[in-house]
Amino acid sequence: MKELNTIHLNGLRAAEAAGRLGSLAAAADELGVTPGAVSQQIAKTEAQLGRTLFERSPRGLVVTDSARPLMMRLSNAFAELAEAVAQVRRRDESVLTVSVAPVFAARWLVYRLNRFAERHPEIRLRIDATTRLANLETSDVDLAIRVGAGGWPSVRSELLLEQEVFPVCSPALAAGLRVPADILRLPAVIDEHAMFSWEVWLKAAGLSGAQMTVRHTFNDASLALDAAIAGQGVMIAWQTLAGYAVMKGSLVAPFGIRAKTGFAHYFVTSASRRESKAVIAFKQWVREEVEEGMRELDSIPVPSAVPPSSP
Repeated sequence: MKELNTIHLNGLRAAEAAGRLGSLAAAADELGVTPGAVSQQIAKTEAQLGRTLFERSPRGLVVTDSARPLMMRLSNAFAELAEAVAQVRRRDESVLTVSVAPVFAARWLVYRLNRFAERHPEIRLRIDATTRLANLETSDVDLAIRVGAGGWPSVRSELLLEQEVFPVCSPALAAGLRVPADILRLPAVIDEHAMFSWEVWLKAAGLSGAQMTVRHTFNDASLALDAAIAGQGVMIAWQTLAGYAVMKGSLVAPFGIRAKTGFAHYFVTSASRRESKAVIAFKQWVREEVEEGMRELDSIPVPSAVPPSSP
């Protein structure tokens, strides 16, 4: 143990993360610091150990042959530490930690949490709003909801809702829409982090290859939705993002044409841990809320459509 007093723990963490992930940027993202800080910590650790741990190459960091045994033992040791901390945090089984993307939390989940609390007063939710998929084996996260193609490694994923996209705009802008091609006259607000483009919906509407005129671009889907609500343009959105606003009438989804993106919402849980009663209860409640929300969304009359042809 005395040997550890001569080495900074943060440096060992930086070296382990960089060795496991293969780059300073990835290690920095995991540790919540800058790549420069990771590089400095590694340099200090190499000096303290008196040996080089990495070879620097254009493709990233490569662990030296002599350092591989150390990296393996560091990874095992930090995994043990993480699991110990997670177990302490999980002792209170009345607290359910759910990791969701901030936009899902803000635009879908928060409107419904009272209903979960009424059904399960014995469960206290802790919402971890982040786009990062936590390590479900070692963190205190019990359940995550993510959008993607599924198949994330080392986790259990369960389909919740296939993603469908459709244009939304303010009622004032929607008033001038009669046929799908009319939407090309409206300015578009863009979520630059979207996993799909307007072409997905334009193709479904028979307008493949057409171009939207971009008015504003945002790095956050929730901000783009607010811009659409404010009448600044039309946005391509999906059910859990825009459903509540459409049902409340602050947004209109014209034409009733939805397009699948190939992505979906998934429940993501640990591949090795048994699901607790709280996780099972939360998943069941979310499924029911999603199904009810889709029924309500489907029941809203389509405000714009192609006029019927004369007999």
